[in-house]
Amino acid sequence: MVAHQPSAAELSSWVADARARTLMLVADLADDELMGPRLAIVNPMRWEIGHVAWFQEKWVLRHARGQGAMRENGDALYDSAAIPHDVRWDLPLPSRAETLGYLHTVRDRVLALLGPEPSARDAYFIMLTVFHEDMHDEAFTYTRQTLSYRAPPTLAPDGALASAAAGALPGDAQVPGGRFILGPTEGDERFVFDNEKWAHPHEVAPFRIARAQVTQSEFAAFVDDGGYRRPDLWDPAGWRWRESERAQHPVYWRRTDAGWERRHFDNWRPLEPHRPVIHVCFYEAEAYCRWAGRRLPTELEWEVAAAGEPDGSGRALAARKRRFPWGDSPPTPERAHLDGRGLCCADVGALPAGDSAFGCRQMIGNVWEWTASDFLPYPGFVRDPYKEYSEPWFGDHKVLRGGCWVTRARLLRNTWRNFYQPHRRDVWAGFRTCAS
Repeated sequence: MVAHQPSAAELSSWVADARARTLMLVADLADDELMGPRLAIVNPMRWEIGHVAWFQEKWVLRHARGQGAMRENGDALYDSAAIPHDVRWDLPLPSRAETLGYLHTVRDRVLALLGPEPSARDAYFIMLTVFHEDMHDEAFTYTRQTLSYRAPPTLAPDGALASAAAGALPGDAQVPGGRFILGPTEGDERFVFDNEKWAHPHEVAPFRIARAQVTQSEFAAFVDDGGYRRPDLWDPAGWRWRESERAQHPVYWRRTDAGWERRHFDNWRPLEPHRPVIHVCFYEAEAYCRWAGRRLPTELEWEVAAAGEPDGSGRALAARKRRFPWGDSPPTPERAHLDGRGLCCADVGALPAGDSAFGCRQMIGNVWEWTASDFLPYPGFVRDPYKEYSEPWFGDHKVLRGGCWVTRARLLRNTWRNFYQPHRRDVWAGFRTCAS
């Protein structure tokens, strides 16, 4: 499979669509909500939307096209690599109206430069900025969750989600061992971030991995059995985190006379037993695994389960690998729960059309999945022009795979690597387990 460069029409559609989503995610918020409290895990949203516009201006208009800066102080306000996080609330930020105007103007200038046949350079930097905006749009949704803001407007036109009756999906998939090529092959994708480059071989032993993500009812059993009170279930770093946070259960849960509830944006609802547990950190996932006699998959095992196929004998891995769990065709609502559809997770038993060759479900979409692997460079790593994207985070972050219910479908494939520090539980993350 050789990837073709996106057309001018496709690039234009992506630019307009990403900007429309950014604007939708902040349009209903009051001015004070756009600044919010000073927290280590979120940005002031008025700064962040300005940063989205600045990033696109920097890489497309200034870097790729050589245009002059639109704002004299833009770098001093919006360069996230140079501006410490704590300072972002204290900057002389433009007004809401001026910031929104900046978003519109940058978008319009980018759209205006697209001729009928974009250069490879233009296409690369436009895709970089669209995918960067997609990631910030996901961050805007978990910022709204973190700050107990109301749910955003429906993000997908086909917002209905038939998941209530889908139920659980117990059991493991048996995955054979063999030689596996981890990562994308050069030329197969239209855009690849530097931390994915490039495909390289591994030998993997046979393993068993859960067909579905751990559910809320399964995790509640761990909590009810005293999982947060037992040091033997946590490694030393995890127990130090639990002690410092005084964590007794997932961050957005509370116990009532009627049972466990969870906060979804600004309202509380009973736990949906068959939906995946979400907003748990790596340490919580690892402690659950010890309690259950299981373990987290490595990112190699995760990609094998998502992308691999059995050979003719069924006892080894075939040479071929899939771009998505179900094959090479793009995600659809029947295969993967993405793009903000339904404004919540689906039951883990939903969407059987998206199963991998080994019967693993929802490996793309629903919740990001923690893996056991540290975020490290692949062999021969070379920084891309956006040098701050990956390299500063190698070594102290963990790899997550698969995307979540609000991730944009255009961003994902089986090889895509996400990464967060192990204490983060504000993001839309859950996990699945492997047999020990």
